[in-house]
Amino acid sequence: MKTTYKKTTNFLTAEEVAVILGVSLSTAYRIIKRLNEELKAQGFITVAGKISKRYFEQKVAL
Repeated sequence: MKTTYKKTTNFLTAEEVAVILGVSLSTAYRIIKRLNEELKAQGFITVAGKISKRYFEQKVAL
């Protein structure tokens, strides 16, 4: 039996963060890095260059 997964993702890329916030790509990467450092300090596993949509929206107050 093969398991199928939804194609939707719970993560935002730096490109998406840049568009949402209206900032440059390098600024988006810095923001993601900072947020990922906060998550790591709380014991979460993070992915470089991506950020949880839920955490991003919570921290940016969207």
